[in-house]
Amino acid sequence: MEDQAHDGTTWFDAETTTFGDRVTGAREAAGLSQPELAKRLGVRVKTIRAWEQDQSEPRANKLGTLAGILGVSMMWLLAGQGEGLDSPELSDPLDGDIEKILIDLRQMRQEQVSLAERMGLIEKRLRAALGNS
Repeated sequence: MEDQAHDGTTWFDAETTTFGDRVTGAREAAGLSQPELAKRLGVRVKTIRAWEQDQSEPRANKLGTLAGILGVSMMWLLAGQGEGLDSPELSDPLDGDIEKILIDLRQMRQEQVSLAERMGLIEKRLRAALGNS
């Protein structure tokens, strides 16, 4: 795995990252906060959050602008292919551990989003049940 990280094949590839992961990574690499990116795109911060949490994707016109601002290709944002972020140079054996931790964090973020959605549905059912009592 460490050899792959050195040649860039696992850095933000389509198999290990989502659209939201790539937007987040590119935004952070560009040194932009969510509010700064939202302002430059003319969208709300909650829209940026939804994209980064894979709850929605931008329309084609916003996708092109987003890619331009972040300095990556639209194809890379959508599918992890094409011009994207450069792989960091891994010079320390701990970097392999860091990569694994980052993957774990991304997976946990996805699980957190899923749990939040489930909680929202349960709360909605509870409100409906209490309203019918």
